[in-house]
Amino acid sequence: MKPAPFDFVRPSTISEASEVLAESGGDGKVIAGGQSLMPMINFRLVKPSVLVDINGIPELSQIESKGDRLRLGATVRHYMTATDPLIHERIPILHEAMHYVAHLTVRNRGTFCGSVCHADPAAEMPMMTLLLNGQITARSVRGERQIAAPDFFQGSLMNSLEPEEFVTSIEIDTLSTDTGWAFEEFAKRHGDFALSCVATTMRMRDGKASDVRFAMMGVGETPLRLGSVEALIEGREVTPGLASEVVELLNDTLQPNSDLHASADYRRHLSGALARRALDAAWRRAGGLTEHAR
Repeated sequence: MKPAPFDFVRPSTISEASEVLAESGGDGKVIAGGQSLMPMINFRLVKPSVLVDINGIPELSQIESKGDRLRLGATVRHYMTATDPLIHERIPILHEAMHYVAHLTVRNRGTFCGSVCHADPAAEMPMMTLLLNGQITARSVRGERQIAAPDFFQGSLMNSLEPEEFVTSIEIDTLSTDTGWAFEEFAKRHGDFALSCVATTMRMRDGKASDVRFAMMGVGETPLRLGSVEALIEGREVTPGLASEVVELLNDTLQPNSDLHASADYRRHLSGALARRALDAAWRRAGGLTEHAR
């Protein structure tokens, strides 16, 4: 299909982009990569009165170090995230996750912030933003607003942005060098959306897991940060027995949908298998003995 008619504006400043969106009365859309937006426009699922192309705003294309955080601008492409030396060194789990993002063509144009804004519950970047304590900066003519990742994801393909706001950057945590991490995803084909995915980080203190984070995607209406799982692991040695407790908790907690790709029961079973694998790998990277080394 062809899109409905719309105006096209390419501002050179954040303020100008904010003004155009305000003038649109909530009918404007921001485009950076367009890998999700343009198909929706072509199918007339979205009918913006004006399309605001923010690629001409220089400060939105940077990856910046902010102490123990990194800030990714709104036009930072997936391929930039995948190849940036700061991310490779300081957030290796994000570097690993980028291998699973769609295909080369999409990674060349799609953006980190755009994926987060699209809020697909089976996409990698929303989950990684949640895992890494992300903070989203939104801008409008009223000024800037900071939104914590748990407050940003409202449902499948739904975020908490106001109609005249757009995201200018996202800040995420870096990881200390002694942090163990693991990213385990399963899809029917490479680049497809995940049927289930587990991402976890932890450190080891006195032979016990510390600072545990545990997130999932593909098994709910939003990406999930599972505090109950984190609390179960925190302060304990990661053993096969503990992994079995985590699997049991996931079976009781997760409420995935059944669809053409997989049943809810299959997704729960798959989630348990991925969780075992992820816990073993993260514990090993943190310096602990794994099941195979005992």
